Amino acid sequence: MELEQLRAFVAVAEEKSYTKAGERLYMSHSTMSRAVSALEHEFGVRLISRDNHVAGLTPEGEKLCEMAKKLLDMAAEIEEKMHLS
Repeated sequence: MELEQLRAFVAVAEEKSYTKAGERLYMSHSTMSRAVSALEHEFGVRLISRDNHVAGLTPEGEKLCEMAKKLLDMAAEIEEKMHLS
């Protein structure tokens, strides 16, 4: 699990679109899709429910999204505090 994969996953969850999430993070649709697929493979669960071109979260995806947001916030805080030292 990489922070960039989590960033991509959270962006897809928030935007409900791989394309819009990719635009937001300046990444291609395929890069976003690979990041989410890698997380799904690593955890052995479906995270995104692909339905009529709308990317919704599965129950497992909801749990991961909540935890990933906290982890990404903590990572940003660490980076900020280390740059201020």
